[in-house]
Amino acid sequence: MTTFHESDGVLRVCHQHEVLLIAAWGTDSVRVRAAQYRIPAESIGALDEAPTGGTPVVTIGAGRATLVNGELTVEVDADLKAPYPEPLLTFRRTSTGEELLAEQREHFWMPGARSYQGNRSGAFEIHQQFAAYEGEQLFGMGQRTHGRLDLKGLALDLVQRNAEVNIPFVLSSRGYGLLWNVPAVGRVEFASNVTRWTVGQAREIDYWITAAPTPALILERYADATGHAPELPEWASGFWQSKLRYRTQEELLDVAREHHRRSLPLSVIVADFFHWTTMGDFRFDPADWPDPDAMVAELRQLGVELMVSIWPTISPLSENFDEYRDRGLLVGADQGVEFLQTIQDKGMGAPQPVGFYDPSNPATREFVWGLVQRNYLARGIRVFWLDASEPELNPAQPSNLTLYAGPGAETINIYPRDNARIFAEGMAAAGQEPTVLLCRSAWAGAQKYGAAVWSGDIPATWASLSEQLRAGLAIAISGIPWWTTDIGGFHGGNASDPEYQELMIRWFQYGVFCPLFRLHGDREPRVPTGYDMTGGPNEVWSYGEVATPIIADTLQLRERLRPYIHEQMHEASVRGLPPIRPLFVDFPDDPAAWAIDDQFLLGPDILVAPVLAAGQSERSVYLPGTVEWVDVADGSVHSGGGTVMVGTPIERIAVFVRSGASVHDVFA
Repeated sequence: MTTFHESDGVLRVCHQHEVLLIAAWGTDSVRVRAAQYRIPAESIGALDEAPTGGTPVVTIGAGRATLVNGELTVEVDADLKAPYPEPLLTFRRTSTGEELLAEQREHFWMPGARSYQGNRSGAFEIHQQFAAYEGEQLFGMGQRTHGRLDLKGLALDLVQRNAEVNIPFVLSSRGYGLLWNVPAVGRVEFASNVTRWTVGQAREIDYWITAAPTPALILERYADATGHAPELPEWASGFWQSKLRYRTQEELLDVAREHHRRSLPLSVIVADFFHWTTMGDFRFDPADWPDPDAMVAELRQLGVELMVSIWPTISPLSENFDEYRDRGLLVGADQGVEFLQTIQDKGMGAPQPVGFYDPSNPATREFVWGLVQRNYLARGIRVFWLDASEPELNPAQPSNLTLYAGPGAETINIYPRDNARIFAEGMAAAGQEPTVLLCRSAWAGAQKYGAAVWSGDIPATWASLSEQLRAGLAIAISGIPWWTTDIGGFHGGNASDPEYQELMIRWFQYGVFCPLFRLHGDREPRVPTGYDMTGGPNEVWSYGEVATPIIADTLQLRERLRPYIHEQMHEASVRGLPPIRPLFVDFPDDPAAWAIDDQFLLGPDILVAPVLAAGQSERSVYLPGTVEWVDVADGSVHSGGGTVMVGTPIERIAVFVRSGASVHDVFA
């Protein structure tokens, strides 16, 4: 027997041992939680507090109930005719009655749509199954390396890895968005016959769904539910210079000085890993960085911010290791000691094991921020690069971990979000303005802590450039408005090779339109990872007489774009609308816009079609909607709703501006 109860607008459904709670969670949106016996008292997911908006109406009848919240209606049918009945949920658009998404039984007999397979620890292997729909397109799910924008037909692991950022939010062409608010390790299948979410160990099913009428409003509702990004600081929209790695203070300063001498814009320069004494000390090594205060002061005079790399790895040689260990501030291990990665850090003759601090522990957050505040912030350093923050495990077995938040199999996916939380909350407590935290990973809600994701340690290839375009659009849909790549790719690339110089030019021409504009990479000649490593040249002037002036032009273009970019970043902060996005976000009524995955919009007015293959001197461009578009190369005007062929000589890619937009002056 299934029973229904309503209290303060929340619908409670009980069937045998299972309890479901269905609650309004912002405008046009609901949160669904289901568990055996009772809903857990605590949640470590992204839904901290229900947004304002929406007045739910609950109706209970014989064997069924409904909850209506704006444009979303949830129907719960007790399925009494089934051999093994269970309540099944269907989500509809209120104004039309059309079905958006419905639960589907795994088997006509049993199990049902929600399956719990217990291990007698209070946790379960959980399955949540929904129907699949012909013609449905699905977007989001964080940042992936599969090179696809439409996820239909794919199976995706719900786990954090280098270049694979798991943010389990999906936007459907059917008109809904869904967040799987379970940070456990698992898998989702967007198959032709079913959509199924599975995790190996969790204590509840928890998801949020919205039926906002447009993709832009879906993204706005999602930001309301998980948190809005802060305003992007003014300095952050310029050019960021980095390489693997500047080994000394003087080497780094020489690059900043050369930018100034050449009148090349520069906003941020990076002191990468191994600038420290030892992992876990979080301070400069005086042997190579003798006067950080003077370095920061000189850079500030040049209008340049210094960003420092901070890894969550803790060396047993650190002066702080005993405190990390004895106070329980490290990520634990179910089996073996608390060493979860190997690297050759300072003081090591060969690679040795290191641990990870546990950012889900409030005491860890306080201790780590105290070190960062004394050794970096007090010197005027306010930009932090949170590298290896998946965390990067070796071996990659999260189920062996224990965290303050719970067993690794249940909680590990929130690690990068809580890692960013250390620095966002620390800056706020210190009375500082929000900063940009360059992170290699994220989870839902990380944007509210100022997490800016980059696409990880990617190859320096044309195929990789193409993958980054789709990856950037996917993570934008997933709620992260601040995003960038290693321009030129990370692994490899010879600065003196004309073929690679062509790739570098094209990557710069794409990167100048990305939310953050950043050069980085481990160029040839490369050496094994260790504290004494440094890559080949990777400065703007490193790429030959053909490439250098073209790249320099992109830096100047970026300077002219910065006011427009900040307008879009303001929209991202206020509305949750990412600055770069697929065409369908602005043109949802144009069916062709949903199929385009090799172009994007920067804000509402700039349409970008990068060159993604070697030797490509022209490419086709789809112009969406019914508006007119102006080719910035020659000023020609074209009507939307069709495809044009555009010349792409080495000095430019295809860029169009919406007719009448003031940003056209940037390209004049």
